Amino acid sequence: MDEMLISPERAAHILGLGRTFVYTELLAKGRLESLKVGRRRLIPRDALDKFVAQERERQAAENEGAP
Repeated sequence: MDEMLISPERAAHILGLGRTFVYTELLAKGRLESLKVGRRRLIPRDALDKFVAQERERQAAENEGAP
């Protein structure tokens, strides 16, 4: 069974992004949902799918206006 909550480091690996980018651009700016559990910051596994879907929609909308 897949984990329901994953570390930012694991999320970065799954998304193919750098750890620092996940912390500074996604978590700090609220672009990727996360939970505080004790002293840890964890990301619900389904939040990765939601983030990717939102980014696809955002980029598709941006491309509609491009020549």
